[in-house]
Amino acid sequence: MTKRGEIYENPVTGERALIREGSEEHHGARLVVDLFLRPGARVAAPHYHPGLSESFTVVSGRVGLLIDGRQSVATPGARVVVAPGVVHDWWNAGGREAMVRVVIEPAARFEAMILNLFGLAQDGKTDARGMPSLLQLVLLAQEFDDVIRFIRPSRWVQRLLFPLLAPFARWRGYRGCYPKYLMRLPSAVALAQD
Repeated sequence: MTKRGEIYENPVTGERALIREGSEEHHGARLVVDLFLRPGARVAAPHYHPGLSESFTVVSGRVGLLIDGRQSVATPGARVVVAPGVVHDWWNAGGREAMVRVVIEPAARFEAMILNLFGLAQDGKTDARGMPSLLQLVLLAQEFDDVIRFIRPSRWVQRLLFPLLAPFARWRGYRGCYPKYLMRLPSAVALAQD
């Protein structure tokens, strides 16, 4: 579980996460992160969360949002709440670093998923957008189906094809969750926070 002050980075998507309230102090129920997005940064792909909510408060910069098919740009002070089941995507829509405070509830399984995605990116095992290969995605999607659902490939393709590909993916050495990513030390630890 994450702790206050830890910093995690995804070198592919351009996200740097400073933990404000770690899931450890909330026993997995809540996670509060200051997410810094370099110019051009974006989350890996449009997705939705079946059982958790996210709220985003833009602190600095401009953040592009695609929520339930509607695109907008949020500026400092804007707060957006994404309810469970709502498809969303977001990115840095400006020419300088943006900062967004993100609150995730509940957080424990989300945290495990994001640590796996960041770890895969750090190890060079994702594409230029931060998405893993198809075989890796098959097992990741199955493992974290309670937390995140990517909309591409379509849900019906995932339901039909992923169970057929899963044994082959495991045979090739892929896993849905890697203990090494859950235990990997943070990129850095902040000395003090306000």
